[in-house]
Amino acid sequence: MAAVQYYGTGRRKTSTARVFLRPGNGAVTINSRTFEKFFPTEALRTQIRQPLVLTETGDKFDILATVAGGGVSGQAGAVRLGIARALVEYNAELRKSLKTEGLLTRDARAKERKKYGMAGARKRFQFSKR
Repeated sequence: MAAVQYYGTGRRKTSTARVFLRPGNGAVTINSRTFEKFFPTEALRTQIRQPLVLTETGDKFDILATVAGGGVSGQAGAVRLGIARALVEYNAELRKSLKTEGLLTRDARAKERKKYGMAGARKRFQFSKR
């Protein structure tokens, strides 16, 4: 018999997270490292735990995540979205509470591209009249 697991993909900025929820006791492993080692700040850890706290499923699942791209903040956002989507796959009734908290919404904000003839995305080079 294959072990039951629920999958969710999360993206944020340039980060992508593949999240697997497996029945367990609440252990979080990210890229084969412990939760505390991978995300050093408490704010990021709180952000990731948000969907689990809201649905009161924190101690029901072990979380295994693979994250690539971006920085720690984007990766945390990607893992959070992945967890929320995996929870909906586990139980569709959790969707409403996750949706009202905005945890199923993909944050589409990303870095704006640099345009030609400009110093950055919007900053221009210094104007010289003569």
